[in-house]
Amino acid sequence: MAKKVRQIDAMKSPRFTQVATFARLPNLRTLKNIHAVFLGIPFDDGTTYRTGARLGPQAIREQSRLLRPYNMFLDVSPFESLNVVDYGDVNVVPGYIQDTFKKIQKDVGKIVKNKVVPFIAGGDHSLTLPVLREIALVHGKINLLHFDSHFDFWDTYWGKKYTHGTWLRRAIEEGLLNRVAQACIRGSVYSKSDFEFARENAILVKTIREFHEKGVAQVMNEIRRFFPTNEPLYVSFDIDAVDPAFAGGTGTPEVGGITSWDALECIRSLLGYKLVGFDVVEVSPLFDPPSQNTALLAANLIYEALCVLAKTKSV
Repeated sequence: MAKKVRQIDAMKSPRFTQVATFARLPNLRTLKNIHAVFLGIPFDDGTTYRTGARLGPQAIREQSRLLRPYNMFLDVSPFESLNVVDYGDVNVVPGYIQDTFKKIQKDVGKIVKNKVVPFIAGGDHSLTLPVLREIALVHGKINLLHFDSHFDFWDTYWGKKYTHGTWLRRAIEEGLLNRVAQACIRGSVYSKSDFEFARENAILVKTIREFHEKGVAQVMNEIRRFFPTNEPLYVSFDIDAVDPAFAGGTGTPEVGGITSWDALECIRSLLGYKLVGFDVVEVSPLFDPPSQNTALLAANLIYEALCVLAKTKSV
């Protein structure tokens, strides 16, 4: 039996010691006998407003130091049933978005071809496109659950096709996706016609009003019914889906979002699904208060998603 990968023991090494890795897991550039990896993509050249998301992965690692081995809400010890490592970062190319996409695809392609599930910390939302390209090469068309306050399916910004606000349109145009659901959508848009793309492409859109009026559990049940459990599901979580009162460290904040507790419950509700990848993007520590609440939430969202994978595999 392969040797188990473990966290640093907090009873032997205080949590404020040692180099920061996700959940104090080993920093190993290996995929042998590994089930899942944490991968940082420190790139924010796809942003259209406030930058700083390139600093997201390192902040998330720092704020993940307190993550413990057992999750009481899902009744699972994810690092007992899964071998998980911090795989490090993609060596991005600052200033060159399509060159960075190639770098992302090279790393993610290697991960998924080895049947390892990537858990990704961005970085801006443009990075989800090259990730989806590689996952679709392995799994075929995949289902996508997209948490965000924005649609992200505009055609161009300033005549450019690749930004954090256009990645979803590109993914659909490239034939990477099967079913798509969007959750927590809110805020102003450019025109009423912005809604047409969702209707034309049969995207299930759950606005923030539904979350507040119906409650998280009911809306997530409706989303669950939309996705067959036996089909590959990728989850992309833009941290601005959460209200800036709980997660203000982001590039395009919108008022009226879900709470941090709601966000955790959304991820926990995905138990039983065939999760093939997960990302949290748009964490910008430059705009976080000293407590780094946004990065702390992002670390916990990734942890909950790992717990979903571990629990689902054990059932």
